[in-house]
Amino acid sequence: MSKPRYECSKCPGYCCSYDHIEVSDYDVQRLAKHFDLPEKTFRLRYLKTTPESTTVLRHRKDHIYKSMCVFFDQEERRCTVYSARPRVCRSYPNGDYCGYYAFIKFERGHQDDEEFIPSA
Repeated sequence: MSKPRYECSKCPGYCCSYDHIEVSDYDVQRLAKHFDLPEKTFRLRYLKTTPESTTVLRHRKDHIYKSMCVFFDQEERRCTVYSARPRVCRSYPNGDYCGYYAFIKFERGHQDDEEFIPSA
């Protein structure tokens, strides 16, 4: 794989605002271990089941996007469980290109503001 053409540290965490961040049983084991919690406690505290019976991470309100993953630090705009993050997060954006990063980089250049975040 070629060098990524995006830098997550310069993004406000758009991918962490996805409504359904799916987790597998293996992801649950890894995250529960990260927090030194029994899996059952972890599931009750941090997960929910969608109407389609998919297990996903809970969200909380966010001041930039409608809501964010419960593990997203909203002040620092970064993942707090990066080393234990779910597989879907590890594989995002599934290549060396992130469309949102390209968009925000263009907008920041156009606005002449390196901190600019488009309204949701």
